[in-house]
Amino acid sequence: MADDHSAKRGASSLFERLTRADDPVFEQIDRNAKSLLQSALTRLDVVSREEFDAQTAVLKRTRERLEALEAQIAALDEALSATGQQGDL
Repeated sequence: MADDHSAKRGASSLFERLTRADDPVFEQIDRNAKSLLQSALTRLDVVSREEFDAQTAVLKRTRERLEALEAQIAALDEALSATGQQGDL
């Protein structure tokens, strides 16, 4: 029973020590965790927020251009069929 109590006290003390931001052990764990996370993110195929936003803008402009071209084709088809010159496409 005494061993159980001392183990709990030891674990509690260790937890308190590890959760203090000014503790060198905490700082080392924090650095290692950040390094590990950065390494894992580097291996993933991800893009930065700036690149994502840039690609979103490109996609929006492309979609607008596509819609304009579709409208232009529809108008040309309508004009062609109005003149009765539409052949097999």
